[in-house]
Order: sequence, then C-alpha cells, then structure tokens
Amino acid sequence: MSAATDAFLAMLAAERGAAVNTLAAYRRDLAQAEDAIGDLAEVDRDAVASLAGVWSSLAPASVARKASALRQFFGFAIDEGWRSDDPSGALPAPRTRRPLPKIMGHDAIAALFARAEEEAAGGEPKALRLLALIELLYGSGLRASELVSLPLSAVPRDAPFLTVTGKGGFSRMVPVGGRAIEALGRWLSVRPATPASRYLFPSTGKEPFLSRVRLFQLLKELAARAGLDPGPISPHVLRHAFATHLLEGGADLRVLQTLLGHADISTTQIYTHVDAARLVALVNSRHPLASRATSD
Repeated sequence: MSAATDAFLAMLAAERGAAVNTLAAYRRDLAQAEDAIGDLAEVDRDAVASLAGVWSSLAPASVARKASALRQFFGFAIDEGWRSDDPSGALPAPRTRRPLPKIMGHDAIAALFARAEEEAAGGEPKALRLLALIELLYGSGLRASELVSLPLSAVPRDAPFLTVTGKGGFSRMVPVGGRAIEALGRWLSVRPATPASRYLFPSTGKEPFLSRVRLFQLLKELAARAGLDPGPISPHVLRHAFATHLLEGGADLRVLQTLLGHADISTTQIYTHVDAARLVALVNSRHPLASRATSD
C-alpha cells in the first residue's frame, strides 16, 4: 500500500477510534483499489471512473462500501494537501437497500436453549461455556466480537449490568438477566484457572480469548444437535432475535438503540418490519377513531 493510504488508516485509528475489524475492511478495500488503478493520492478522475468496470460483478452493497472508503480517503488527501482535486464524483453510486435481518422464531430459540441446557446439566466445562455464551448473545444482544473479548472484570457483581466496549471503542451498559447471571456463575465455577488470561472466555490456543470463528462454529454445531437447520443460524442472528423479540414485547426503539449500541437510530429501525402486525393492532386499538363505527 502507498504511504498515503497507510497515513489515512493511521488517522482512522488515532482520531476516530476505528475498530480493528473496521480498519481491516478499509485496508482491504483501499489496497484492492490501488492494485487496480495505482496510488490513490495521484490517480486522475478517469482512473477512478474505471473502477465501475472493476467492481461490476460485485453486489451493490459491496460497491457502496468500497466507494465510501475511497471517498473518505480523497477527502483526507485534500485536507493533507496531497491532492488539489476531489475525483470521488467519478465513483459509482449504486442504490443499496439495507437487507432485512435474519431472525429466529420463538420455537427455534426454545429448541436451541433446551438442547444447550440439557448438555450443560452434566457440568462439563465446554457445555457450561456454550450455555453462558448463548445466554449473553440472546439475553443481552451482544455482538460476537464484544462477547468473546469480554474481560473477567465485566462480570456483574453488585448490579445486573455488563460494561461492553463496542464499535469505535465506545462503551455502553447492557442488562444481564437472571438466566444469564446463573449461566455465568456456573461457567465461572469451572472456568480454567488461567493466570495469564484476563478474559471471561479464554482460549486454549494462541489467541487470548475464544475467536469469533470458533463461536460461530460452536453455535452451528449446537443448532444441528438441536434438530435445527444450522445454515441460517449465527451469533448475529441471535442478536437480531434479541432485538426483534424485545420489540414484540413492546420495547421502545430508542431503548433498543442504546442496548444494541447503534450510533444511528436508522440502523435500529430495520427491526420494525418484523413487528408490523403488532403495530397495525396498536393503531386499530389505540387510535381515537378506532372505536367509532364507520358510516354508510
């Protein structure tokens, strides 16, 4: 990568507090663009326009993400005095539609947890760890990266809350239900005494804590053992189920935004589609005209 793109990534980390995964995505997109058209601090508008052909086979969302990365880089390059022009107007601008989240129904959730509880009844450490993991995924709506990197110090003591460090290094407090607290207690009673690890879910491998990939695998395997199709099930789907089922229960959208750690409520609003039936019933029962008979 060019020195200019390295400097841009360093700025994202230092000034904007970009997360590791975010930085990796930016690095990948910028490196691929430079491989295709050259040093981004020097390329002309025609070269930037040629990316439309390079990206022609990609999904609109992928093109939009890559274009956004380059648009931010060009703005940074102008601020730094490396460019006097902004060629980002030549970038393709596909129309994207945020995909609806995959969700699990109540019956599927019940089957998944029934299997996990059955396996944990024997007290085997890995089964108790898995039960604690899914209780926090579904019970508190954590992202997979937030969950696996939880430090031991995050375990609630005096209050039923976890302090979670989310995207961009921002912290938030999320509630922990009684079931999750019980599952955490059972896991902590058998958690390996690893002096070098300060994490709630330490790894036995090279990494200091359980990887997101391994969490994904464990959940798929549990789903299969529970008689569910493991294909659509993932840690993020459990997070979606947390949000969806809270809305079904009458949770406020702003509260849900805080619990999920969304910076923009437009991100949270994607969940409202799943609760259309409840909203229609609410209008029919609460609207001032609902009780008035229609006239002929």
